[in-house]
Amino acid sequence: MSFSIAGKTAIVTGAANGVGLAIGRHFLAGGANVMFADMDEETLLREMGEDAAEEGQARIFAGDLRKKLTIANLLSATVDAFDRVDILVNAARQVLETDALDPDDTSMEELLQQNLLAGLRLSQATARRMIKLAKDDETEGPIGSIVNISSIAARRTHPNLLAYSVSNAALDQMTRSLAVALASERIRVNAVAFGSVMSASLKGSLREDDDMRDAIVDNTPLQRIAGPSEVSDAVQYLASDAAGFVTGQIITVDGGRTLIDPAAVSAH
Repeated sequence: MSFSIAGKTAIVTGAANGVGLAIGRHFLAGGANVMFADMDEETLLREMGEDAAEEGQARIFAGDLRKKLTIANLLSATVDAFDRVDILVNAARQVLETDALDPDDTSMEELLQQNLLAGLRLSQATARRMIKLAKDDETEGPIGSIVNISSIAARRTHPNLLAYSVSNAALDQMTRSLAVALASERIRVNAVAFGSVMSASLKGSLREDDDMRDAIVDNTPLQRIAGPSEVSDAVQYLASDAAGFVTGQIITVDGGRTLIDPAAVSAH
């Protein structure tokens, strides 16, 4: 089986910056057609250029994917541009702190909507479009792949990240459940859960906090911070034919961070 995604069409959400942008660019370099989707049109235009709005293998779409009409418009724009959709990468994600003792804290509702339900609704709509486009396809292999971007926060807790952890844990279970539900339709659903990745935002944080880098490295058995391409490679594997018999799996890209006890590290 091939790891190639050349000629396939992918929608990548959260694609204006960070991991989503890295994945979209990685797919583009691999020969895929990519629809870069995000709420932040200004940043999309800055990162991808004005031409991406109208032509080429890279296109951009700006809109709030928490709205049903936006989802429908995104799928229509993708099919209009590339005639098909083979891959969906749900990389749009938000991090908010939670006050666990404040009954008026709304972070749980906000993050379940952003990190879970928006991806679920887009996955459902994309799966329906994949099935419709493949109705005359007589091959026996998968007709589409959905890859959710999760976090090791689903398994590791932090006192200020209650809602973020819960939303990612729910996303992981959504991945497994959708994988079973869509298997008969020949659509695979998997996820990549990552730890610390050297994104632009993390670089900025490290410049402001000299101790943060040491803390991350000390709690990572491989003793370094991942590069964005290392997450993108894992996503490409799951999206490619090489993973044709892989579904419902959460691949962890964290350098072994979830394998150790942070208390044990701090004690040495």
